[in-house]
Amino acid sequence: MVATQQGLNQRTRMTAGERREQLLTVACSLFGERGFEGTSIEEIAARAGVSKPVVYEHFGGKEGLYAVVVDRELTALLASLTSSLRSPGHPRAIVERTALVLLEYIEEHEDGFRVLVRDSPVAEATGPFHSMLGDVAGNVEELLGEQFARRNLDPGTAQIYAQMLVGMIAFTGQWWLEERTPDKRTVAAHLTNLAWNGLRSMERTPVLSEPLHDAGPHQAF
Repeated sequence: MVATQQGLNQRTRMTAGERREQLLTVACSLFGERGFEGTSIEEIAARAGVSKPVVYEHFGGKEGLYAVVVDRELTALLASLTSSLRSPGHPRAIVERTALVLLEYIEEHEDGFRVLVRDSPVAEATGPFHSMLGDVAGNVEELLGEQFARRNLDPGTAQIYAQMLVGMIAFTGQWWLEERTPDKRTVAAHLTNLAWNGLRSMERTPVLSEPLHDAGPHQAF
């Protein structure tokens, strides 16, 4: 009875804002582990040490809670990536910084990133995560357009290269979420190596080296 009363007292010490943050943290962890369909309000409430009505009071239900978790993670990740892109520096340093920011986010917010890529993966053409990548690509396009103009390259192609760069980093981040080796700085260095050394000597009007032929179903490469 004493232990039960102590538990009740601990619950009442939280302010509404603190309780809301606690529920978001718990829900993010469970959604990251099991996905939206595999998580129940009962589990969230039990792990948070509250009754189900408390969860409904704050978020109206599982859908509302999930929406807030996704929005919070997207906002945090987008802010970090945008900040790295907007910080002054050499273009190579910006690529390095942006790759490292994403990997650091994955390391520090693993559950949140799992939520984002589980229900809205990098390859999916719709969903909040895809929309966020579109926002990031827009920022990258603007920066590349400025650099292309300075190097007498066609600024109109910046959109293509922005999509490729963002996609490369996002796919690598999703892979690293599971692998975790090599370490984040090594992965960021290799990403930069491919991106920068490829961009540094770009041709103004690239063409394929050989014409496209129909190899047929049995022709060897």
